[in-house]
Amino acid sequence: MITILLTVVALIVLLLIVAAMKPNTVHYERSLVINASPETILPHINDYHKWIAWSPYEKLDPHMKRTFDGASEGKGARYAWEGNSKAGAGKMEILEASASGVTMDLRFTKPFKSDCIARFTFVPEGSSTKVTWSLDGPNIFMGKVMSVFMNMDKMVGNAFEEGLADLKAIIEK
Repeated sequence: MITILLTVVALIVLLLIVAAMKPNTVHYERSLVINASPETILPHINDYHKWIAWSPYEKLDPHMKRTFDGASEGKGARYAWEGNSKAGAGKMEILEASASGVTMDLRFTKPFKSDCIARFTFVPEGSSTKVTWSLDGPNIFMGKVMSVFMNMDKMVGNAFEEGLADLKAIIEK
């Protein structure tokens, strides 16, 4: 019995040590070329009302409570959500919006508190635009522990890829 207890304690300590050695910040990023100009893409990103049509996070809870305030679009537009355990809760505010991209202050409140910066950058490629969706923020301890068991870049990246593909489909329609 003591051997089992010591083994469990040793595994927990090992897990905590491995988690503590993870980086203190995270960066997730995915890109996709959309056959449209940056000016055509911008309204779909700098107006939070339009996110319902393409954001993968909007699909996590069909009964999610949404609040929009501040500017209707662009700098100063704010969006807050509160959903089920998959959607969590938080708020976003657009800090900058232009033909080169959109930068947002993203604050998660549930299931864990975390403050991040999300960006959409637009790089013209002929008559198309390379759209890059990125997220930068602190790697909180719970995030470090979770990353021991799952590939967070793949999880977040898959959501970004899905959202960019849906955005592309809407814009190229």
